[in-house]
Amino acid sequence: MIQASRGLIISIGALSASYATQSPVSSQQTVQVASSPTQADTQPAAASSTTQLSDEALAMIDKLKARDTEVRQHEQAHLAASGGLATSGATYTYERGPDGINYAIGGEVNIDTSPGGTPQETIDRARTIQAAALAPADPSGQDRAVAAQAQQMEAKARADLAQQQTQSAYGATPAAAPTLDVYA
Repeated sequence: MIQASRGLIISIGALSASYATQSPVSSQQTVQVASSPTQADTQPAAASSTTQLSDEALAMIDKLKARDTEVRQHEQAHLAASGGLATSGATYTYERGPDGINYAIGGEVNIDTSPGGTPQETIDRARTIQAAALAPADPSGQDRAVAAQAQQMEAKARADLAQQQTQSAYGATPAAAPTLDVYA
């Protein structure tokens, strides 16, 4: 989605309904709950104690962990390919799992999509935006839309560049169309 004239958000979709509707209610298992270093700031103090979690809760935790990894890799791919056009780091949407840890279920990276100062600079920026949008292994629909917009931006800049080159080759004004006088 476009933000003002200078930024565009490249994002991965949010959590599917299947994550949010599962509730842990069946057989109990004792597990030691701990967080990864990337989740240390979201772990509650009591989460490191021994907790009873159902099989469904453990399955949900596994799904949330997999989604968290997928989202973080997706957004990091955008950042790595942004070529300095990222306006900030990745931001994430979280869901708290049954173990009390927040897992990333969605994310976005803001990319500066403003045109360059010249048509050639705009072409270069458009190519970088396309690369950033399509960098993840599985680009989302939004990512593909951003890439398509960048492709249009590049095409317009190429047309502008061709027009500039034509004008500089033939002078600032186009040649007058030839006329033909016909007398009968």
